Formats: sequence, C-alpha cells, structure tokens
Amino acid sequence: MSKKLLESIQFPEDLRKIPREQLPEVAKELREFIINIVAVKEGHLGASLGVVELTIALHYIFNTPEDILVWDVGHQAYGHKILTGRKAAFHTNRQLGGISGFPKIEESNYDAFGTGHSSTAISATLGMAIASQLSGDLTKQHIAVVGDASIASGMAFEALNHAGVTNTNLLIILNDNAIGIDPSVGALKEYLTKVNLDKTPDTDNIFEALNFSYFGPIDGHDLPIITENLEKLKKIKGPKLLHVITKKGKGLQQAEQNQVTYHAPGKFDAKTGEITQKDTSHLPPKFQDVFGYTLVELAKSNKKIVGITPAMPTGSSLKYMMKEFPERAFDVGIAEQHAVTLSAGMATQDYVVFCNIYSTFLQRAYDQVIHDVCLQKLPVIFCLDRAGLVGQDGATHHGIFDMAYLRCIPNLTLVAPRNEIELRNLLYTAQLGLQQPIAIRYPRGRGNILDWQRSFKKIEIGKGETIKKGSEVAILSIGTMATEVSQAINLIDTSRKEKVGHYDMRFVSPLDKSLLHAVFKEYNTLITVEDGVISGGFGSAVLEFASLHKYKNDITLLGISNHFPEHATTSQLKDSEGLSSEKIKEAILNKL
Repeated sequence: MSKKLLESIQFPEDLRKIPREQLPEVAKELREFIINIVAVKEGHLGASLGVVELTIALHYIFNTPEDILVWDVGHQAYGHKILTGRKAAFHTNRQLGGISGFPKIEESNYDAFGTGHSSTAISATLGMAIASQLSGDLTKQHIAVVGDASIASGMAFEALNHAGVTNTNLLIILNDNAIGIDPSVGALKEYLTKVNLDKTPDTDNIFEALNFSYFGPIDGHDLPIITENLEKLKKIKGPKLLHVITKKGKGLQQAEQNQVTYHAPGKFDAKTGEITQKDTSHLPPKFQDVFGYTLVELAKSNKKIVGITPAMPTGSSLKYMMKEFPERAFDVGIAEQHAVTLSAGMATQDYVVFCNIYSTFLQRAYDQVIHDVCLQKLPVIFCLDRAGLVGQDGATHHGIFDMAYLRCIPNLTLVAPRNEIELRNLLYTAQLGLQQPIAIRYPRGRGNILDWQRSFKKIEIGKGETIKKGSEVAILSIGTMATEVSQAINLIDTSRKEKVGHYDMRFVSPLDKSLLHAVFKEYNTLITVEDGVISGGFGSAVLEFASLHKYKNDITLLGISNHFPEHATTSQLKDSEGLSSEKIKEAILNKL
C-alpha cells in the first residue's frame, strides 16, 4: 500500500476524497516522502516532520485555498507544499530554478502569505480576516499555524492583543513543540509546559485573558482528535486558539532525539537517519566559529563582556560562550527588537555587549538600532552573521541590505573583515573601549585560513589596506569579496595583471578618505565590489565621495542590482549577480 494513497493526491480536493480511517496511512507516506527527498537534497527537516498530521487535518477539514492558511514559521510547510500541487517539483526545493523552501505568494494560491521570517502570521491572518469581514464574507476561515517558538515574539503578542478585541473568524493553531531552532526560552515556554503537564487549561489562561476561546492542549499526532477539534472550531465564531502538542522531527528517531541538529541536517541516510559525516578537520573554520571561539577567549580576560542573541545560539556559535559563561550569555528568544534594546541597557552600565544577530533579522530591529543605540551613542557591538548572499534559504534570508541601511545612521561604525584573522582582530578591537556602536558584518560559511588563531592586533578604525598596487584600474572591495577579487586578478595574464590595483576598504563608515584620495589621484578607472545591494551601499558611498570632491574618474559599481535574489547555492548566486571571480575578471578586462 506504500505510496499508493499519496500518489493519488495532487491537491487537497484529492485528499478530501480519502476515508478518514486511511489518513494515518497518508501521514506515514507523507513523512517518508519528505525524509527521502530531504535526505538527498537537504533542507529543513524536523519542523515539517512534526506537523504532518496537522497539515493533513487542516487541508482535510478546511476548504483551502478559499479558507486561508498561513504557516509561521515557514519551514514547517514542506508537507503543505507536497499536498498543494508541488509534489512532483518537491525535489527542486531550494535549488536554482526550483520551488522555495518557504511559503511564497507567487508560487501557489495555497500560499496565502510569504513567511521566511517568524512571528508574522497572526498579524497577516488577522488582516485577511478583517478584510473578509469588511467585504461581508462571514463564512471564510482564516488559520495561522504558529510554531517553532514564534508565539513568544513581541510581534505575535501585538497581534494577539489586537485580535482579542475583534470578532473575526480567526483561528490560531499553536504548534507547541518547545523548540525553535534551539530549545525555546522564557516564561511563556514555562507556562506552556505547565499547561501541557496539567492537561487542563489553567484558570488564569493567558489566551483567554486576551479574549480568545482556548481549546486544548491536544495530541498533534492523533489525526482523529485533530480533525474532530478542527470541525468543532469551524462552527465557533470569533478569535480562537487551538493548543496542539507536537514533537519536532516526529517519525525519524534521530530527528526526535537530536532536534537542534536535525532542524536542517544536510544530507543523511533516509533509512537509518545517520547524517553523512564529512571530515572537516583539514578545512578553514566557519566565520561563525571564529566569532564564537574568539568571544570566549576575550570573555576570559574581560569580565565585562556579555553576549546576546535572539534565538540563534547554535547558528551564530554564541553557544560556546553560553557553555563557558552561562551567566553572561543570553538567548532572548525570537525577539530582535528586545535583543537590541536589552544590549543598549546593559551598555549604559558599562558592560561590553556583543549583540549577535543574523543580518536579515537585524532588519526587524531597525528603529531600536537608530533610537536606542546610535542616537544615544551607546557602544553596542553588533555582530552581523550571514551578511551577503546566504544560498538556498533565498530571498528572505540574504543579508544584502545591511550596508545600505546602516551606513546612513550617525554615530555607527560599519566594518566588514576580509578574512577570519581580521574578524578576530575586529572583535578584539571593539572591546577595547570604543566610545560608539560598531557593526561587524561577516558571511555564512568557511573562510580560507587554517592558522587563524594568532595573537590579537588592534585595527585602526576607518583605515583600509592596500592589497596590490597597479597603474590603470583600481578595485575597491569590501569584506570577503576581497577573496573573489584576488582570484579574479590572478585569472588575468601577467602583462595586464600588473595594471590592476586592489584595495580592501574594510570600513564602509567611516570611509578611509586618505586612501580614497590617493586611489582617485592615481587611477583613471575604479571598480567597487560588494556583496550587498548597490543602491545606497558601499559603491554609492564611494560615488558620494567622488561627487563631494569633484573627481571625474570612471567608476563602475559591482553588487546586487535592484531585485530580490532567489535561492541557489552561494557560488551560483555570485555568478548570476556578477560577483564570481570569473565575472569580476570580465569586468576588469572590459576596463583595461
């Protein structure tokens, strides 16, 4: 019988033709389908395995896509994609030209809202429910599936607070699995654990206090119980919440036991669950680990150092400090705004605060960066992980806007190290007593240097570095794009190679004006190279400098053009954006 039922399902209307007693078999087949493809193609695993029964029940009971279903967080939605017309394309998930790893409006009318970041679903679904009300459609259902700890975010509570005073047809499914990417933290997690253990709603139920009709907790892997509850909830008016207990990684023993690793495990054996082990001992370190290990080293000699991250201790490698100095390293949950202002508060008390946030997620705390840190000139050290093109997580996760949106803020130093040693030395420099905030941006993945753990050296703020002198064309690079530029220059024949100069500007703000003056006077042609958006970015800063000082040099800007890059490998993306060494070489040759 294996695969037979799933093969008959292309869309939810096919699913609804299957007798209820056979739905557990559909769940078994759907799990196997997800495991078999993710094992080979990679992707997010544990979250989607945990909601297989819930996914089937929602599409079985509700009339999707007319009834609106929003997934939060988006990496729960693999089963949803398979049941909504994308089963045949699922092997292309997160691949160049394939389907997205997250819900995406333009991909399917079953994807009611794009959810790459977390904690947005209640606000969006409430907006849809109010719109239905205004249009006079009082029968349409609006369901937000909120999982992987995203209920604890401030934005989720803002939406709950508003929803409770509406009379909308809104259903929130709280997928309670006690873990995001790392284990959940905070008082709300402890409250939900208590509710789960008691098996009965607390007399002081937090959701009922917000005017929600509360149901549960129920077993999220018991299809008859889930379908029965969803059918009842369809008939109840006003905002309501169903508390569902699930296990992240359900159905794959290793994924259940090691939920952090199997959130996105890479390649693994579909039968045994064993991850394909690679010997990485001979490889250069990940930039994340350079950050993590260096911070521990610095914290040993500086008792004022603290680390803060919004729910990314493993991904960012702050976990090393959390293990070594648990009282001085804080995971604040999915709460970027809180993380930034908490950092500001600690900085007022003379603590040296390393606030470690993925570049794409710092966008969520932009006001706090401006108002709470930079306006008050508080020396918070922002460590912006996963800056630049991040690969297969795609448009929602690329850290390509940070240089453009940060360099315009007064009092903020913005710097991008070109390698692991520079990152290490910048972390060291930042904790020596800077009088204003600094943002250090660095990419996802490995560097190029094996012996990176060298003695610390202080880096002069606002100073770039000459990598190679030339005579005709000067390349101004920022951050790790220096590696691509050096490789590009090495691809050019010797006679022309000597004409190309290369300068690592290192600081976007403040720019090294003395170095720029020298370059503008020495070369007729300049090329800027950045792994961020061109509009308002590093190259734009160079153009502003040229305009201010009335330089007439020929300047070409290489970077991300005015669009959202999709999902592909980082090397594929660099090539398509004109930032691979081969494409940079072509740009240089066009100018020689």
